[in-house]
Amino acid sequence: MITLRKSEDRGQANFGWLNAKHTFSFGHYYDEEHMGYSALRVINDDTVESSAGFGTHGHKDMEIISYVTQGLIKHKDSMGNVKTLPKGEFQLMSAGKGVQHSEFNGSDSQQLKLLQIWIEPNELGGEPGYQQKQFGNEHGITPIVTPTGEAGTLKIKQDARLSQLILPKGESINLEVDSKRKGYVHLVEGQIEVNGIKMDAADGAKISDENALLIRNTSDDLVTALIFDLP
Repeated sequence: MITLRKSEDRGQANFGWLNAKHTFSFGHYYDEEHMGYSALRVINDDTVESSAGFGTHGHKDMEIISYVTQGLIKHKDSMGNVKTLPKGEFQLMSAGKGVQHSEFNGSDSQQLKLLQIWIEPNELGGEPGYQQKQFGNEHGITPIVTPTGEAGTLKIKQDARLSQLILPKGESINLEVDSKRKGYVHLVEGQIEVNGIKMDAADGAKISDENALLIRNTSDDLVTALIFDLP
């Protein structure tokens, strides 16, 4: 079964410095039918104005993934990390027993656009951790996050995987999936069909009881999507 979540149906919050679209309930947006999916709790599509950002604040017992689609993040946290996160790069922060951090737009002239993703961990407490990596723009499927950190991926405290899909114009890919697990597809840019279901940029799709996904690029350029494998 594939259940489509259209971009325009997401929750929205606009604070001037931040324009956020929420796939699942978050902050002032509440929808009891969209509280998350399996261990996937948050996908926020954030646009942050120049020189603005999220001031120092805390998290506990959450796996927080950031993915920059435009601009540059300036990151600082209570673990002593002072980092920059450019377009195309992934950050995974394990909040563990507690962490304080800030995330700001590193440009004084350009908007920052990012996806903020929260995944609930399968172990609570423990020391917080920080990981960051650029995985490139290779066509096809690229593993990004795994439970073991295998093959240079970012290691998450959950039986979950995140992969990046980049598909050229006119191409398709057939992915085997476990029908006993949950999946989620978030289309970053372009247009695709997933088992015949049309998706536009920023649409999402819940996947369940499927053995395979046939994903076709139906746009005139490259498409980029994030694909989650969830317990």
